[in-house]
Amino acid sequence: MQLADAKLATTLFLIATIKELISHRSHIFIMLYPHLTSKRIILASKSPRRLELVRGLELEPVVIIRDVDESYPSDIKGSQVAEYVTRAKAEAYRDLIEVDDILITGDTVVLIDDEILEKPANKQEAISMLKRLSGRTHVVASGIAISTLENGDLQTLCEVDTCEVHFEELTDKMIHHYIDKYKPLDKAGSYGVQDLIGYVGVKSINGSFYTVMGLPIHILHRMLVKA
Repeated sequence: MQLADAKLATTLFLIATIKELISHRSHIFIMLYPHLTSKRIILASKSPRRLELVRGLELEPVVIIRDVDESYPSDIKGSQVAEYVTRAKAEAYRDLIEVDDILITGDTVVLIDDEILEKPANKQEAISMLKRLSGRTHVVASGIAISTLENGDLQTLCEVDTCEVHFEELTDKMIHHYIDKYKPLDKAGSYGVQDLIGYVGVKSINGSFYTVMGLPIHILHRMLVKA
């Protein structure tokens, strides 16, 4: 009987703790974005980094993943590519958005010598990208957009933020170690600023760290405040 009572007490304690945490989280949500309490926030991204950053705004988005064509016209250059693809991603989710939804989309490109370094197709391409970035300065451009339905039409607000990134010289040994262990084939420019290359390779940045990470969170916050 005493064991059963102890289990019951433990269960009741856990329930009370969970309720308190939910209440606390909801309170924070209301404090930051009281006008969005009835909205469903959708993050259209498979990137764990973008999910982490959106959660940093004390939101818990619904993650919906679709394969989206990320190609762009040849006359679109530089940071405009990030905006174009960010908007294209929003358009690809048009049929899923309901009246009370806010859709978040984003895209990141790395620019050097007026050329875009996209996600590497294979290990050799990743090696080539990092050798090209080594000891030089490049630009990271990240697009961010929120989309809503208004009178049946998709309304998208989109901005692009840029950041200069200065790299240390990377040895061939470091490049091969990084690619073999961290497998950055899902990252534009073949690196993540939040992992080993960021620790040992990034000398300095001129702009937002989170823009380099893949989502200019300060801009998203501003957009949500005004949404």
